[in-house]
Amino acid sequence: MKNVLVRYLSEADVRQLLDMPLALREVERAFAAHGRGEAVDTPRVRTRQPGAHLHVLQAAAPELGLIGLKAYYVVPGKASTSLIQLIDLAQGHLVALVEADWLGRVRTGAATGVAAARLAREDSRVAGFFGYGRQAVAQLEAVCAVRPLAEVKVHGRDTAAVRTFCDAMSARLGVNVRPAASPEETVRGSDIVVAMTRASEPLFDGRWLEPGQFVAAAGGNSLDRREIDLETVRRADLVVVDSREITERECGDLLPAVEAGLLHWQRLAELGEVVAGVREGRRDAEQITLFESHGMGLQDVYTAAQVLALAREHGLGTDLPMQAPVRSGALD
Repeated sequence: MKNVLVRYLSEADVRQLLDMPLALREVERAFAAHGRGEAVDTPRVRTRQPGAHLHVLQAAAPELGLIGLKAYYVVPGKASTSLIQLIDLAQGHLVALVEADWLGRVRTGAATGVAAARLAREDSRVAGFFGYGRQAVAQLEAVCAVRPLAEVKVHGRDTAAVRTFCDAMSARLGVNVRPAASPEETVRGSDIVVAMTRASEPLFDGRWLEPGQFVAAAGGNSLDRREIDLETVRRADLVVVDSREITERECGDLLPAVEAGLLHWQRLAELGEVVAGVREGRRDAEQITLFESHGMGLQDVYTAAQVLALAREHGLGTDLPMQAPVRSGALD
């Protein structure tokens, strides 16, 4: 049997190669391909266990010649595993195994960045953030990469952790990142409002929203989570999602609006359609725009493929000799 070399990239390898500009480019490419109908994304599948779940996302990227999946399993307070498999679309053999904790965080932030580039006003200077964890780091970095923010207000329950986050991000990004005294202060006067939490109840009152704001809800990927209220959805002039199919399965933010007859799942615009020019994005400076992000395996495949290309260029990673797959129809 012929052996093939499969490149294994560790978290350390990925951290050396993946930065936000790269993630923004590749995630935008993934959205565009999906919006043109030239790529396939399969909604997340979960295997549930007491206190932890295994999550699997799958996608096919014909323009890259790849099909793949990401599987991640997190046991709170203990270990976590996140791994991407890239498979040659035409030949069927495994191409790479990529550890994906860092990659997942960066591409999640990049999705919000791509949305902000299309749906936030170009003159946006002030942002309000709900959330201060490691996922919020990438969210803020991505928004700062696409809009020249001068001030960021951050709100969270743990005031000490919020202050630590603000100090670290101020130094990292060269932007005035400061704690907000209340949810209302976080929203009012902000051009961009981002939520990256695990909240089960809305974080702010939609009546506080102002014309021209862009809202990104990125933390809820389950029907029992809610970061925004019905009034926020009601006031949004444009609601954009990463994937209608995923949104229908996972979006607790929009479910009440659908049940109230304010929205219909199949009429929602996808960000890929906006990127590809199939659907219109922001039309004027007064619109309130809303982006719901849940995560797509296609983003993982595109980002991991580019990280793999850079790893080969720079000699990073480890080649694992593995037996090539048996041809279909062959006898053992």
